[in-house]
Amino acid sequence: MSGRLFVIGTGPGNPEQMTPEALAAVETATDFFGYGPYLDRLTLRADQTRHASDNREELDRAGAALTLATRGADVCVVSGGDPGVFAMAAAVCEAIDKGPAEWRGVDLTVLPGITAMLAVAARVGAPLGHDFCALSLSDNLKPWAIIENRLALAAKAGFVIALYNPISKARPWQLSTAFELLRQHLPATTPVIFGRAAGRPDERITVQPLEKANAALADMATCVIIGSPETRVIAREGQPDLIYTPRFMAGETK
Repeated sequence: MSGRLFVIGTGPGNPEQMTPEALAAVETATDFFGYGPYLDRLTLRADQTRHASDNREELDRAGAALTLATRGADVCVVSGGDPGVFAMAAAVCEAIDKGPAEWRGVDLTVLPGITAMLAVAARVGAPLGHDFCALSLSDNLKPWAIIENRLALAAKAGFVIALYNPISKARPWQLSTAFELLRQHLPATTPVIFGRAAGRPDERITVQPLEKANAALADMATCVIIGSPETRVIAREGQPDLIYTPRFMAGETK
């Protein structure tokens, strides 16, 4: 008899930002598959088993979890943030799509979580208050030319842009290149929010105008949010600036 497979997100890393649904799945499951640092965020019992793997082994991880679930186990696949945003839910679905027929019989539940851009946005106000999009700067799974095209189109369309996977040791140049491209389409004063480890003890939130945005402020724990031409910064005496994108824009009907 087939077991169950839960795909959960731990949120940005603050235990208080993990949903009750996800916590209930953790209580139920016997086996946990995920990238090691994400599994480290869970407090597991002695009768629960970790299956840690490298961050680039997503399809293999999904296949191993599905195989165990078909044998009757209650399995949990763990992502950071929301499992459906650049994370493991897509890998599990792809594995089911391409894998053996028995994987399609697994009782699958994907549980939503708080993704990084929401945690970062909340720290500064409401930069995602109007239309926005999310892009990954990693070219491991798609060509860089596609990323550049999408960035340009998003900027031209007036979207606030949240950038995931902005930089790594293997990709130290891409965020700087993205900023140069965006400067061709957006005002120099457009706010750029660097949100590192939002909600965790080592959190760092930095805001710079696009003309001075420094890619060195980002790492793989950072989500970068670039405002639209409509995004506003409210200076407050004795308090951090507030950043928001108005819900109504010129030419729209209220």
